[in-house]
Amino acid sequence: MDRRRHRLIPHAIVLGLLTGLITVGFHLAVDMGDAFRNRLIALAHQSAVNSPWIVLGFTLLAVIVSAGLVICYAPEASGSGIPHLKAILLDNRPFRWLRVLIVKFLSTLIGSTGGLVLGREGPSVHIGGAIGQGLTTLWPGKGSLDRSVLVAAGGGAGLTAAFNAPLSGLTFVLEELERRCSSLEFFAAAIACLTADMVCRAVLGQYPVFHFAVSGVPPLNQLIAFIPLGILSAVFGSLFTYFLLWGQKLTERSFCSKWFWWITLAMMITITAWQKPELLGSGQSLINSMLDSEQLTLQQVLLFIALRFVLTIGSASSGAAGGIFMPILALGALLGWGVGMATQLLLPELNVDSRLFAVIGMAAYFCAVVKAPLTGMVLIIEMTGNYALILPLFVACFTALLITDWLGSPPVYEALLEHDLRKERTQ
Repeated sequence: MDRRRHRLIPHAIVLGLLTGLITVGFHLAVDMGDAFRNRLIALAHQSAVNSPWIVLGFTLLAVIVSAGLVICYAPEASGSGIPHLKAILLDNRPFRWLRVLIVKFLSTLIGSTGGLVLGREGPSVHIGGAIGQGLTTLWPGKGSLDRSVLVAAGGGAGLTAAFNAPLSGLTFVLEELERRCSSLEFFAAAIACLTADMVCRAVLGQYPVFHFAVSGVPPLNQLIAFIPLGILSAVFGSLFTYFLLWGQKLTERSFCSKWFWWITLAMMITITAWQKPELLGSGQSLINSMLDSEQLTLQQVLLFIALRFVLTIGSASSGAAGGIFMPILALGALLGWGVGMATQLLLPELNVDSRLFAVIGMAAYFCAVVKAPLTGMVLIIEMTGNYALILPLFVACFTALLITDWLGSPPVYEALLEHDLRKERTQ
C-alpha cells in the first residue's frame, strides 16, 4: 500500500495543478460572461425601441446553443455532471473525458452568460473528474483501480478550486463520490485538493467566498430558532428534488416539449433580467450582497425564493450544462433570511441576525437536497471563515436531514443518476 501511495503522489499533484488551473480559468470566464450580460442589459435599458427583445433574443440563442452543444456532442455533459461521475465510479458508463471537458466548459459558459440560473461548481467537479480520467488514459502504466482513484480525486479537486475550500472537496469525495473510500482514495484526493486549492488561492486570492463575520459565538438560547429553519429547509428541499425530476421527465417527452421549455425559460429570464438582473446567474453575488449590506423585506424574500426556485428548475431541466450547487446555496440563504426576519418579528427578545440565519440556511438547504451534511457544514465554515457556526449548523443540518428522511426524499444526485439509468434502459 505504501508503494502505491508513493506512486500516486506525482499523479495527484499534476491532477491538482491541472484541475486548479482549468477551474480558475473557468471561474474567470464565467465572471466575464456575467459582466457581459449585465452590460447588455444596461444597454438594452438605454435603447428607446425594442429593448426587451434584444435581451430575449440573446437569452434564447444562448439557451439553444448551450443545450444544443450538449445534445449534439456529449449528452452526458448535461446538468452538473455529478450523477455521471458517480456512474463512472460505479463502472456503469464509459468516460469520453476530453469531449466532456470541452463541452462542459463551453456549454456552462454560454448558458451562464445567457442568464441561466446554474452554477459552475458542479461542472468544476465533472471537469476535475474528466482530467483524472485523462491522466489515467495518457499516463502509461495505470490500472483500473487508479482510474477510480484519480477520477474521484479530480472531482474533489474541482470542488476545492470552485470554492477555495480544500476540506470541503475532500469531504465531498468521502461522502458523495466514493462512499466506500479506502485510504488510497483519501490520500490521492487530499493531495489533489490541497494542490488545486493552492493554485486557486495564488490566482484568486485567499479571501473566503462569502463575506460574513460573526461577532462571537451565537448564544445557546438562539439554537432552538434553527430547528424551524431545518424543518422548512427539508420541506422546500424535498419539493426542489421532486420538481427537478419532474422537469427532467417533462423535457424528455419530445423535441417539441424541449423547444417549448426553452422559449418559456428564455421569456422568464428576460422578464427577470429586465426587473431584477441580480437574481440571474449562480447566485454568489446575490448571497454576498445579502451578507454585506442588502436589507430585504419579508415580501421581497418570498418573491425572490419563488423566482429563483422556478428559474433553477427551468435552467437545470433545459439540457444545458450547469450545476445546482450554488443555486441551492442561494435558495438556502434566502430561506434562512426569511426565517431570521420571521424570528425577529415573533421573538424579538432573541435579537437574531438575519445574516446568520442566511448562512446557516445555505448548509441546511444543501443538506436537505444533497443529503451530505458533513460537506454542507464544512463548506459553509470554509466559505465564511467562521468556525463559531458549528452549533447552529449541527442543529439546522441534522434537523433538515431527519425531516427529509421522514419525508422519503432521495439525495438529488442519486435520484438524477437513477433517472438517467432508467432512461437508458428504456431506450
